[in-house]
Amino acid sequence: MGDTCDDGQMGPCLDEDYGLTQPAAEFDTRTGHRVHHAPASPPSPQLDPAALGGDLSPSSSSSMTTKELQEYWQGVKSREKPVKLLFEIPSARIVEQPLCRYVMYQIVVIKSGSYDAKQVTIERRYSDFERLQQTLLRDFSEELEEVSFPRKRLTSNFAQESIDERRVAFRDYLARLYALRCVRHSPAFLAFFTEPELRQAHVCLRGGKYARALELLLPALNLQEKLAQHCPALLVPALCAALVCHRDLEDSASAFAMGERALALVRRLRRHKYRCPLLAMLIDLGYELGRPIAQLQEELTQARDAQRGPVSQLSLKELVVQEFA
Repeated sequence: MGDTCDDGQMGPCLDEDYGLTQPAAEFDTRTGHRVHHAPASPPSPQLDPAALGGDLSPSSSSSMTTKELQEYWQGVKSREKPVKLLFEIPSARIVEQPLCRYVMYQIVVIKSGSYDAKQVTIERRYSDFERLQQTLLRDFSEELEEVSFPRKRLTSNFAQESIDERRVAFRDYLARLYALRCVRHSPAFLAFFTEPELRQAHVCLRGGKYARALELLLPALNLQEKLAQHCPALLVPALCAALVCHRDLEDSASAFAMGERALALVRRLRRHKYRCPLLAMLIDLGYELGRPIAQLQEELTQARDAQRGPVSQLSLKELVVQEFA
């Protein structure tokens, strides 16, 4: 997906918020070996002039009241502290098919600490959890030594008591995984919650079913916002896919809004394969909506001039369609 976010030294594998256990394992991209780092002391918070939406110069800080300074530092700390998530599995259902029978578990991801108006429910079956566990074990076997995976029984797997026990066990399993920073920042963990719906959305998009694609994309985006706080640029492909859907549904205003969200994330990276196609689409939409586009045109020219090697001629829609091809 173009440039990826470099999480740098992940620090302790289990965050201070959840209880410190062991150093995180990382990968040296040059040697391919795992490297362990000792826990480091957290850096002291730096003043962020935009933390509360304004500047904090020496003159302005000296004129601030004690209450205003306290509110400022609370704002800085809240920006630095990641949002905690809770995982609930409130129910499960048995799916009967001609050749198979299985249980689907309903998973709700909730942002803790305040009312979460964007709760999203997804469904996963036992084999999905099992696939996640196997993938994580390949990269984090040491970190997962204390994380137990719910096992199937030899009999009575479809008994209500067994389903309820496994439902609670899977809830605790996800919470334990999320507590490990190295795991929750891994592509496999994010993919477990979003990839099935994103793949289905792209199938709908390629087939011209844009309304159905949006029904799948928007909840997946809500999940990505919660789960990819360490690397918000991971939202860019889904945001651009939603832009394309809105555009083809002739909702230019919503398409432009999605594009602005994506561009804000793309601008954080020096190079990104979505930059030029996204800017070109925003220029078209801005012209259609009567928005100022001079800055976007200048940015597109600079981005094209800065490209090295062959310049891709793909449109944003073509790039989006290729994402899960």
